[in-house]
Amino acid sequence: MRIMDYSEVLAAVTPSAAVDALRRALIDGFDPATDPRRQKVGLPHGEMHLLPAALDGAVGVKVLGIQPAGSVVDVPLVQGSYLLMGGETLTPEVVMDAAALTEIRTPAVAVAGVLDRLRASSESLECVIVGAGIQGRAHARTVEDVLRGVREVSVTFVSRHEPADLAYPWVRLGSDAANDALGKAGLVVLATSAGEPVVVDRQLRPDATVLAVGAHTADTRELHEDVLRGAQVIVEDVGAARREAGDVAIAAEKGALAWDGVVTMAEVVRGEVALDPARRVVFKTVGMPWEDLAVARVVADRV
Repeated sequence: MRIMDYSEVLAAVTPSAAVDALRRALIDGFDPATDPRRQKVGLPHGEMHLLPAALDGAVGVKVLGIQPAGSVVDVPLVQGSYLLMGGETLTPEVVMDAAALTEIRTPAVAVAGVLDRLRASSESLECVIVGAGIQGRAHARTVEDVLRGVREVSVTFVSRHEPADLAYPWVRLGSDAANDALGKAGLVVLATSAGEPVVVDRQLRPDATVLAVGAHTADTRELHEDVLRGAQVIVEDVGAARREAGDVAIAAEKGALAWDGVVTMAEVVRGEVALDPARRVVFKTVGMPWEDLAVARVVADRV
């Protein structure tokens, strides 16, 4: 059995390859509604998350250890491993660092859901990423990689504090410069740890593409409900969104949208639902087990 550390996982696959793997799974007919639910197990200190999945001849499970709120233990908030197994033999084949896998998978999912929309124009794209942590930077790399040779991309980060070692321009959240950048952006990515809205409708273009990836519980959100009002709203799976996508669930509760108007990533990727270039599109992701497995298979195959 091979063991892959953080650096090996990141070096094994390009962002574009991860995006392609996710889209291929959906185009080939996988139904995310059949995916097992994320399991959360309470522990004496924190909790364990288990994300099992089966996909086209392979099975795997991501095991995460989550530190409790207010923990003073000097370790990352989330740690874990991914175990990839043979689909029929169930033989363990590869163990890989889960943090690296998540770093690749999360932006790949967000971009995969709107890839055709992003590639539909050859004009330069102004991208604003709110949140300059690991996921914000991973989204920048993914957007640049999938649009290389298609359209020019300029990336600006918005952050509460000055980010260390950031190779992109940045502006402070709440400043006039941040509002100006958001107002010009064709693509806005929310990758924060916020539990309350950090972006509202009046800051955004009416035709902006918005990717919300930070909040992942039913009672937390990064977007005010008015951002979703009148928009085409995409989720990975409606059931998972009802359980974990506070941005959508709270907007529905406040009457800004109806659940029967929400479309799925699979419908968009397969071309069953067309995205209106004149309307705002909001894609809210929470992360599902099948996505980790789809990317983990590509990582293992490239080694």
